[in-house]
Amino acid sequence: MRPTGKKRRFFEDLKVGERYNIPSRTHTEALFYAFQLVSGDNRPSHYDIEHCKALGFPNMWAHGFQVLAQTAPGASDMSRGDSEVVILGMLEQSSRFLAPVFAGDTLYPELEIADLIPQNTTGVMVLRSTVHNQKDELCMEGEIRLLVATRDWKSKN
Repeated sequence: MRPTGKKRRFFEDLKVGERYNIPSRTHTEALFYAFQLVSGDNRPSHYDIEHCKALGFPNMWAHGFQVLAQTAPGASDMSRGDSEVVILGMLEQSSRFLAPVFAGDTLYPELEIADLIPQNTTGVMVLRSTVHNQKDELCMEGEIRLLVATRDWKSKN
């Protein structure tokens, strides 16, 4: 592990109920087009406003993975600021998409520790992930499982 100048937080330092903020972001048409380019998903519902209006929607709606990407733990304050959780990798992710996200919506993602599962030299941090829009509607909820180092991890690896 490289030095970061930040205080490292290990599995033992974490507590169920801790919340991590992720900056809000307004999903402009440019973000829609960029995600379309990255994902290769070229369904007209993600780039053709007239197609969407013909279906009765006010605007283009976001790819599910575009909404999910807003919950990336690396974008949260668990990886920014003066302390950093020592994450070794992502193990699993699941999501439910509950309301559409349209071009122009502002999204407010959040992560909360729902469970901590100890192992030998690592632990599993289970995060509840949510994304609300500017109307405070829950657009997505899910779970992310991350492998986190314990204080003993480096000495045993």
